[in-house]
Amino acid sequence: MSKIKFGIAGVGRMGSIHLENLVTKFQDAEVVAISDINPNTKTLAQKFGVPKVYTQFEDMVNDHNVDAVVICSPTDFHANHIIIAAKAGKQIFCEKPMDLSLDTVKEVLKVVEEAGVKLFIAFNRRYDPNFQEVKRMVSNGKIGKPQIIKITSRDPGPPPVSYIKVSGGLFLDMAIHDFDMARFISGKEVVEVYAKGAVFVDDNIGKAGDIDTAITTLTLENGAMVIIDNSRKAAYGYDQRLEVFGSKGMCGSENKLHNNHFYYDENGVHSALPLDFFMDRYADSYFNEMKAFISCLKNNEEPSTSGQDGIISLAIGLAAKKSLKENRAVKLSEIL
Repeated sequence: MSKIKFGIAGVGRMGSIHLENLVTKFQDAEVVAISDINPNTKTLAQKFGVPKVYTQFEDMVNDHNVDAVVICSPTDFHANHIIIAAKAGKQIFCEKPMDLSLDTVKEVLKVVEEAGVKLFIAFNRRYDPNFQEVKRMVSNGKIGKPQIIKITSRDPGPPPVSYIKVSGGLFLDMAIHDFDMARFISGKEVVEVYAKGAVFVDDNIGKAGDIDTAITTLTLENGAMVIIDNSRKAAYGYDQRLEVFGSKGMCGSENKLHNNHFYYDENGVHSALPLDFFMDRYADSYFNEMKAFISCLKNNEEPSTSGQDGIISLAIGLAAKKSLKENRAVKLSEIL
């Protein structure tokens, strides 16, 4: 496979990122088709030189020129799109989550396995250079045995309530990234989940049946603990920090700021705020995860973030929802 020919399903915010990266940054990839019902899709296709535009995903998948699909459609389409693509023999890159139902995801993975295609789940934070360096330090034993992992993940502002109603809520839409990071950084599996949550940001989020602020504690198989704090609104920007404390020391990653200069005066220290948006904060990781997907296709390797990673993070999210509702710690074995 010399040049991989891609079809992209859904060219909203995420789809547009992958489209631009594939067209402008990869010599061994070519975007030959886009599938989207938005009438502006044709304009976007012309801008990036994509020859074909489809309104139906099935039609794009049946295009014999398409080798692999990038699924960036709304969450409730993911499972069906994966199944259609797998049965057509296409390689698959899909944004998380595959679905909000564990049973549906299990059926999806069964179809993928039977089809013998590759499924790459886009947990992009694994591919952030700073988080990868933290992972290397932990894996190399630089901090000894990890005991406590702290993950802070706070957005600069909440999404529309209309989105929250269909997203699965904070645990399945937002914190699912942090659940995956806990497994990635530690190299261990989660055995127990305890979550507390509240509505501090917007009462309409609560009326929609969700929370906007949460603390989740994960217990890992080796006894280590992970503390995750999430908020839908941080007044100062996009807050993404990670710390790992171990028997020999500590390592971590701080926020990316608008700039790196600072100023001291009699009133204190002044510096830039964190970046405002996830698309800016994780620009490198979006490129790196697509690079990893292309590499696994060209070298016939297993995806570095698989369907199994997707189902486990979903299960942790469902355990967190159950924990919040029942006000108790939930064993992951109750969910899986």
